[in-house]
Amino acid sequence: MKRRVAITGIGVVAPGEPGAKAFWERITSGSTATRPISFFDPAPYRSRVAAECDFDPVREGLSAQEVRRLDRAAQFAVVCAREALADAGLHDGDLAPERTGVSLGSAVGCTIKLEWEYAVVSDAGRLWEVDPAYAVPHLYDYFTPGSLAAEVAWVAGAEGPVTVVSAGCTSGLDAVGHGCELIGEGTADVVLAGGTDAPISPITVACFDAIMATSNHNDDPEHAMRPFDRTRNGFVLGEGAAVLVLEELEHARRRGARVLAEITGFANRSNAYHMTGLRSDGKEMAEAIRAALDRARLAPEEVGYVNAHGTGTKQNDRHETAAFKAALGAHAYDVPVSSIKSMLGHSLGAIGSIEIAACALAIEHGVVPPTANLREPDPELDLDYVPLTAREKRLDAVLTVGSGFGGFQSAMVLQRPGTAA
Repeated sequence: MKRRVAITGIGVVAPGEPGAKAFWERITSGSTATRPISFFDPAPYRSRVAAECDFDPVREGLSAQEVRRLDRAAQFAVVCAREALADAGLHDGDLAPERTGVSLGSAVGCTIKLEWEYAVVSDAGRLWEVDPAYAVPHLYDYFTPGSLAAEVAWVAGAEGPVTVVSAGCTSGLDAVGHGCELIGEGTADVVLAGGTDAPISPITVACFDAIMATSNHNDDPEHAMRPFDRTRNGFVLGEGAAVLVLEELEHARRRGARVLAEITGFANRSNAYHMTGLRSDGKEMAEAIRAALDRARLAPEEVGYVNAHGTGTKQNDRHETAAFKAALGAHAYDVPVSSIKSMLGHSLGAIGSIEIAACALAIEHGVVPPTANLREPDPELDLDYVPLTAREKRLDAVLTVGSGFGGFQSAMVLQRPGTAA
């Protein structure tokens, strides 16, 4: 019998106030966290808005040494891991170390510390041959993405598989999928899985400026990200993290854990087409959705909500709409679809795990989050994108999808406890 995977704890650091409770309140209120960039002077850049986290590491319980040592992305992950373990009712000594793993996604790793340290050792780029004498002792950790997962492993005392998944913007979704596979195959009983990224830095902003992927609605930051809207012109960069406690279902039941949702299907595909471009027919995403539904043993008509990738770029929103129609058939016109990126921006490798957290909470509370800023529907996009206002709805099965540079397409199915086949 296949081992089943339950979500028993959630930790979130998202734009606005940190914590899963504040996150849920924001995405169900339709309130956006996008604003002018405050981390550095954005004047030289085309896109000058972002979704920043109101994150104070000391207030969130990090020591002075942790604040000095850890990149912002690692700080997010550690805080999320602690919240997720507490939410799951797991304390020191509760977990078998050798049966506990970590699967953490990140697209750009320790970008902020790397950029800052390069500026220091190169004298702000003046020196071609940098002087390592000025580097901090922790520079190696910033270069090595595995350090992010190691920090989470130390929080949990995990001595099982510890992995970083880096697959661009599907990293957080794929990392949770990998965690499910570790439990399903019997390698681990508990996995802390999720994603983290803190990419709001000059180099990241410049990169997305160069390909004109981000919005330049700088005069109206609150409404800059407009998925599925006729006036959309790109995404708003965000930051954040989410860590989930994934647990083998019987393991969770034996200890009397609260089960938020089961993850019953996961699949991914690649379009083998273009580094950043997407086919308009959504073929590969549709295939990932079908495969995920097959593994969950669900018919398309049983999906009660679709959490879209919803970046607000012209090609992504067309691509997704076509994929939903191809995979779900006529039901695509009946199922509510929304993008929480409209409120939180796009945190690259973190957003997929943040969206899984949103789906689990949507199942628990019976609420579909809205798509903020969707005021002028695009006639090309004719599905039910839940504009502006959340909806109450019992949700037994939810689909979440992700799309990433390199052609990655991922899909995951979550179900209400007790409803899975």
